[in-house]
Amino acid sequence: MKPPDGVAAFASAKDMPRDADGPVFAEPWQAQAFALAVRLSEAGFFTWREWGDELAAVLREAATRAPRDDGSHYYDHWLLALERLCTSKGLTNLQTLNERRMAWAEAYRRTPHGQPVELSNCVSFSSSPRQRVTGGHAPTRPLTRKVGSLIC
Repeated sequence: MKPPDGVAAFASAKDMPRDADGPVFAEPWQAQAFALAVRLSEAGFFTWREWGDELAAVLREAATRAPRDDGSHYYDHWLLALERLCTSKGLTNLQTLNERRMAWAEAYRRTPHGQPVELSNCVSFSSSPRQRVTGGHAPTRPLTRKVGSLIC
């Protein structure tokens, strides 16, 4: 997937975890959040500039809180920025995000220790239609994520 114009420069931001080959992800949900932001921008839901501005705002807010982030929470900030931008653009709403967080929390509680948390492990999660933010397409496999997420 070719990133939108300017993503290469943005991806080299000093806070982004990376190695010589580019961005690195400690967990699958981080790569999914990264890809979702790129894909939504490519699809025209927001510009990459809007995305960068929102992420910068979240990172500035995080910098004012103690303890200072050592960079290990970068993708938590990325996800928060994505949730805020999707909410402001009308792609989702706070109620839907809260319901998704509760579904993930329930899936987490029902997942045996050592197994990946999957939303399908939540008995209260229904097969309701996907929200606009996912483009109406169900994933081909369950996506794993830490508790609470726009990523479904």
